[in-house]
This record gives sequence, structure tokens and C-alpha cells, in this order.
Amino acid sequence: MVKRLISANTSDILAMNAEDLKESIKASEGRVVLSENVVTSQPLGEDITNAEVAAAFGADLILLNNMDVMNPVVMGLYDGEETMATAKPRHDGHIIKDLQHLVGRPIGVNLEPIDVDADMLEERLEIVTGRTATPETLAEVERLGYNFVVLTGNPGTGVTNEQIVKNIKIAKQKFSGLVIAGKMHAAGVNEPLINPSIVKEFINAGADVILVPAVGTVPGLTDDELTEIVKIAHEANALVMSTIGTSQESGTTSYIENIAIRNKICGVDIQHIGDAGYGGMAPVENVFTLSKAIRGQRHTVSRMARSINR
Repeated sequence: MVKRLISANTSDILAMNAEDLKESIKASEGRVVLSENVVTSQPLGEDITNAEVAAAFGADLILLNNMDVMNPVVMGLYDGEETMATAKPRHDGHIIKDLQHLVGRPIGVNLEPIDVDADMLEERLEIVTGRTATPETLAEVERLGYNFVVLTGNPGTGVTNEQIVKNIKIAKQKFSGLVIAGKMHAAGVNEPLINPSIVKEFINAGADVILVPAVGTVPGLTDDELTEIVKIAHEANALVMSTIGTSQESGTTSYIENIAIRNKICGVDIQHIGDAGYGGMAPVENVFTLSKAIRGQRHTVSRMARSINR
């Protein structure tokens, strides 16, 4: 029996395997906060990582974006590496373990299942191979010791749901951590973002957590539709993560509160807040607001104040 994530100590959290982490999230009953941040931006805290800042303001899970896993860099993790000009890729295999040691939280990474035949709505944005989902990058994610991987797409990269399904299957072979899969927005592709049949394909391929746009972020996704998706996922023993990945993470705190409560009513297990703010992360007051809205002051303060040495 594992502790629920919102009450777990660092020593408990970092000892969890994928199944333990999944059960710990499930036991938290919709009160888990995930903060995404860009590793290649000059950090908000200048000489410390965005991951440390997000953790300090209540994040339970940290997701790294723009990470080239074949040449890994995290701005602010090491002395003198606060800018890309001074940062050096670390190939010794310690970079994620060092970050886990500092923040005491599970660390994940975005990998993008690029579909070269996608029906694009806009000009494709080309990204380095180390940010794409391939057997090689997924094997490297395993070697580096990430706790979870998110198979999704940044704007304009040409990620399709069909390609996500293919990469879920590869991820389950190459990676021992949690596999989260889905699209926060179109990623430049002309196709449905999410629907019950897509959810079932992701689950059948082996996804542990279904990623969906938060109600109130993309046009047309209703509360009823998300509630149906959550029920389908939960019946199949999968979890659901709602995502604010449309730059609205830098909106007002009243907007964040509204989104937090609406998506909690729909039944999601994890609430994600994206990286579109100064320094490559959401404004700290919005991370705090999301946390407080879905679990109240007691659990928010507990997560913020709990020593990582416990």
C-alpha cells in the first residue's frame, strides 16, 4: 500500500516504481498538480532551476519541455549554467538524478511523436531528434532515470494521434516509468484532438495516463465530453491528466481557479499547468492558485513546506 502523493515524503516518492506512482496519484483523488517548464530558458529564479521554483509553489510532479534527451541540459541546475551559452550537455547519466535530489519530486519529459505525413494546418516546426519519440530516445529516457514520459506535441510540430499510439507501444517496451499520452492542442495538425475512440486506442496501446486539454482551453471541448472520457479511462484503470497548454497558464488567477474547479468536477486525476510565462514556466502565483483551488490551503502548505530531506 502506497501513500497518496499529496501527503508523501521525498523518500517515499523517489522509491516508487511506475505502478506505485500511479496508485499514489489515484489515491490523491484529483488533487495532484503537475508543472511543466522549459529547460532551455533562462530560469525564473536566475541561478536555480524552474523545477525548484515550481516545487516550492506546490507542484507535485515536474515535466521538462524542450529537453534534448540525447544532449540533456537543464538551465540553472549546475553552477555557471544559467544560460544556453554557458550550459553544457551532460552525458554521464546523472542530470535527472541530480534534479530529483534537489526537488524531491518525480521528473518527467516531453517526447514528440512526429508524423511526417500529417495533414498540417500550419508550417511544420522542425525539432531536434532528441526531442522526438523514437526507440532510441525512449531508451535514453530510461537510462537517465525519469519517472514518467509524456508523449505529446508542442505547437506546429506535426504530432498525430496515430503516431502517439505507435509510440505508446514502443514506450511500454523501452521505458519502465509511467507513460502519459495525448494532445494539449492541435500541434499544427488537422485532426480531432480527443474523443472516446482515441482514448480507447491510447488505453489499448498501454497508456497509463490519458492527456486531455483542460475544459476552457481549446474550443469546443465541453464538460460533458471530458466527463465521458474520464469515465472510459477510469473503467480501464487508466488515469486522466487535464492540461493548460494554450498559454492561458499565464492568465489571471481567477481564470486558473475556474479551470481548476471545472476539471476537478469532470473527475481528472492530475491537473497540469503549462510553461508559457516569463522564464519558461507559469507565473508562480498561478501554480499556487491551482494547488490551493483543488486541494485547499492545508495540503498546499504541506506540499510547499515539506522538507525534501524527509
